[in-house]
Amino acid sequence: MNDDEREQLIDQIADTQRGLGRLFARDRSLPLLATTLTMQQLKVIVALSFHESAPGQELARELGIGLGTLTGIVDRLVAHGLVTRREDPADRRVRRLTLTQQGRTLTDEMLDAGTANWRHMLTRLDTDTLRDLQRVMTRISDIITEEIGSSDDRVDDHERRGGPLPH
Repeated sequence: MNDDEREQLIDQIADTQRGLGRLFARDRSLPLLATTLTMQQLKVIVALSFHESAPGQELARELGIGLGTLTGIVDRLVAHGLVTRREDPADRRVRRLTLTQQGRTLTDEMLDAGTANWRHMLTRLDTDTLRDLQRVMTRISDIITEEIGSSDDRVDDHERRGGPLPH
């Protein structure tokens, strides 16, 4: 296989993925369209879904917003019953933020939206094609895991040296 053929295959796969993304966009968007939360509130909810709990300062830094801004957003999320604030047992000055069960349900719905249609489409594939797809998906997942690891290593190295973050 030459480089031109390889590039053409990559372009075709990317185009197919983009098309599938558009087909599934409606199903995936339904939980977002049904919510009355603001974009900033959704960002906090999604960021918290990646943590068991998080200190407010850490979450504000992760989102690139000020602690005062985060406090206002969290106040509204607490009022909606989606987030709780708790004292950090290791440091009583720190407030840890955690999604409530209702908050977890909302993020699960957002992340799982469109899964039923995807599964239905998979049932229409023969077993050999499913095996091939599973092998390819596993390989892609492995590469993503490797990339995340190397990205984390660059961030850790940056923090140790105190220099600019490499791209």
